[in-house]
Amino acid sequence: MRLVALVSGGIDSPVAAYKMGALGADVVLLHMDNRPHTDGRCIDKVRSIAERLSAVTGRGIPLYSADHGKNQSLIRKGCDSSYQCVLCKRMMMHVAKEFAVRNGCAGIVMGDSLGQVASQTLKNIRSESSGLDFPVLRPLIGLDKLEIEAIAKEIGTYEISILHESPCGVLPQRPITEADPRKVASMQSSIPFEDMVRDSADSAVRIR
Repeated sequence: MRLVALVSGGIDSPVAAYKMGALGADVVLLHMDNRPHTDGRCIDKVRSIAERLSAVTGRGIPLYSADHGKNQSLIRKGCDSSYQCVLCKRMMMHVAKEFAVRNGCAGIVMGDSLGQVASQTLKNIRSESSGLDFPVLRPLIGLDKLEIEAIAKEIGTYEISILHESPCGVLPQRPITEADPRKVASMQSSIPFEDMVRDSADSAVRIR
C-alpha cells in the first residue's frame, strides 16, 4: 500500500507518517511550502524529519515539496479571514489527492488529533474533507498531545520538530471552530480552486 503523507515541520504529522510506515505502508511525504508566509527553515526541518523517519522505519521515504504560499494569498484575498485555516487544509488535501493519483498512492495520511487545534474540531474536519472522495487516514485522531509527543520523542523527530521557525503569516486572529460546509463551498467558488490545486500539484518536486 502506497500512501502520501502531508508533513509539516510540526510534531504531529511526522508521527502519523511513522505510524503508517511502521504498519508496512510505503509512505511518500508531501510538504506544502508556505513561503513567503513563513521562512525557509521549515524546509530544512522536513528534510531532517524525512531522514529520521527513513532511519527509524528502515524504509527509503521520499520527500516532495509543493508550492502553497500563493494559495494562502488567494484564500486570504477572496475569503472570510476566520476560514483561512479551514480552506488552507482543504486546499492541501485536494493537492495531496491530485499528487496521490499521479503517483500511484491509495490514500492520504494526516496528523489530525481531534480537537487539538481550531482546524481539527469535528465540524472543521467535516468541512475540510467534504467532497474529497478519496481515502484519508488519521492514525492520531484519538491521541492527546502528550501521547503524540511521547511517540515523537521515542522515534527521534520531537527535537527536530521543536526547532524554531517563523510562524505562519496568514493565521487569523479568530479562526472558526464550527465551519459551515455550505459557507466553505461558497467561498471555494469565489477563488480559482481547481486551478490552484492543479498548479500546486504541478509544482511538486522531490527534495530528498
